[in-house]
Amino acid sequence: MIKLVLTDMDGTFLNNSGDFNRELYQDVRKMMQEKGVVFAPVTGKQCERVEELFGDDAKDLWILGDSATRIKHNGEFVYESLLSNKLGLEIIRLLEEISLEHTVIACTRDGAVVKQNIPLEEAAIVRGSYAQVRQVADFTEIKDDFVKITIHDPALNCFETREKLSPFFESAYIVASEAAWIDIANANVHKGTTVEHLQQILGVTPDQTMAFGDGYNDLELMKRATFSFVVRNAVQELKDGSNFITRSNEEDAVMKTIIQLLALQ
Repeated sequence: MIKLVLTDMDGTFLNNSGDFNRELYQDVRKMMQEKGVVFAPVTGKQCERVEELFGDDAKDLWILGDSATRIKHNGEFVYESLLSNKLGLEIIRLLEEISLEHTVIACTRDGAVVKQNIPLEEAAIVRGSYAQVRQVADFTEIKDDFVKITIHDPALNCFETREKLSPFFESAYIVASEAAWIDIANANVHKGTTVEHLQQILGVTPDQTMAFGDGYNDLELMKRATFSFVVRNAVQELKDGSNFITRSNEEDAVMKTIIQLLALQ
């Protein structure tokens, strides 16, 4: 019996416009409530941005946001794992040595931080995932520890950039989810470990869990769910490591699959 549904957001639950079928979601939400199923977005998006997207319905969610470095429920953080300020600034320093063309998004408990000279088109992309954003002249102005560090590269060099971050492979978790994005979190903190923490909180097993994803950063997520689904537009490696393939994100794949499976229980 399914008790927990986990889903990545961009490219999986959300369509290519960054939104979702809100009328259908109300039907899905009602069905999950009736059957006692918990719904949890697992995403690189800021927790507050997920709350913006779902509006009043966000209070029902367990949000594994900020690249699954934090869990938020009913407006309260119940888990987080942070990168130390010293380590985070060292990583950012190397990122800026590698290139000044990609956008570094440094996330603290207070929100996302970007440089003042960020191009307008990049600022719009940042706003798509972060509700709270401020600008600084230099990242050394940040004195807090980091929730995570994210890179957006319009030139699509993230796989190559990740390899250049090898000095930090043991001290941080670094994943290129696709050619345009890298996420950097505390060592051994990723979607899989944070989902495991949530499963312990809820008393739910992988056999009672359904998960959906599309990118390389969802590989660990798939391992925490017996009912692991990838959308048709997912990367091949994720398809190879999952149990089922469903529709694409443009076809409301997550919600339609939830309805089909929960109708059986």
